[in-house]
Amino acid sequence: MYMLPITVKRSVELLGLCLIVIIISRGALVIMPILMAFFFALLLMPAFRFFKKHHVPEVLAIFLPIFFLTLIAIAVIWLFSDRVAVLLSDLSQIGHNIAVHLDHLSMWISNAFGFKPRDQLKLISEQSGKFFSSLQVLIKGALGSLTDAVIFFGLLPVYTYLVMFYRNIFLRFILMWFKPAEQNKTGLTIRQIEKMVKNYLVGLAIQIVYITILLGGGLALFGIKNALLIGLLFALLNLIPYLGALIGNLLGVIITLAASESAADIFIVLGTITVVQFLDNNILMPRIVGGQVKINALVSIAGIVAGGAIAGISGMFLAMPVLSILKVIFDHSEKYRQWGVILGAERPAESPLK
Repeated sequence: MYMLPITVKRSVELLGLCLIVIIISRGALVIMPILMAFFFALLLMPAFRFFKKHHVPEVLAIFLPIFFLTLIAIAVIWLFSDRVAVLLSDLSQIGHNIAVHLDHLSMWISNAFGFKPRDQLKLISEQSGKFFSSLQVLIKGALGSLTDAVIFFGLLPVYTYLVMFYRNIFLRFILMWFKPAEQNKTGLTIRQIEKMVKNYLVGLAIQIVYITILLGGGLALFGIKNALLIGLLFALLNLIPYLGALIGNLLGVIITLAASESAADIFIVLGTITVVQFLDNNILMPRIVGGQVKINALVSIAGIVAGGAIAGISGMFLAMPVLSILKVIFDHSEKYRQWGVILGAERPAESPLK
């Protein structure tokens, strides 16, 4: 039997990878809801099995978990919208607070660099035109993204239902790609992926709750305005590892600047976020996810950035579970095990060259 040279095989694999990236990028509006529906289906399978065990009809056993999850999502969106409305309820006070902070910043720049307030105002007026031109483009893009988001979240429950309903067809499709002698190992891999994804998503849900409580409650104890909004916003952004926390810190500072005249409140917010992040990263989350598949930081950040470039926010959110699934698959494959090594966070005790 003729075997392709190794260089040709690697070239075909590389071309296939590039083709997959192009397809996902061009068809993200269709592909990403289906891909996310698979993850939500894995998350809801324990609830589905519970209802089936108690003799609930299959259609209803699929519908009920999706319905309850949708109610939870609506409640979170309502709470977030309510907190934003409270923040924006007094625009005149927000404008006053921002003006106070800008005055302080202007005086500091003048004293530190000798850049007079008059020159600062001139520079601001010159740049404001460019800023508002860019803002118009951003708003137009946001309106398009809003339409895509409505389509995305409208189709997501439907896709999740259909994935759960036709689950056995998908399993049969996967197993038919393997020889009978390999199907037992493939089944074990599928079960491990299901367990890993379920633990990951349940861990994220628990993480949203305790970060919102810890951060929102901690800021409220210090008398920070909009403490619950900062806590909830940071918890939601924390779903995107590394980059989400950075954006959450920035937005927390912006919300604090808009709601308070005191610069000390900024340091209280940043300090509280640091403490909560330390508890989350080193104590709480490791105990919740337990033996979760670990991806090294370099691959994680590169994967999140690539996911965002290919498919937007949904790509950033799905980057980590997709990388974790790929690692499980590579670890169970003799042919691609080296890729599992490069994705993992297990560092050798000493150099392999010794």
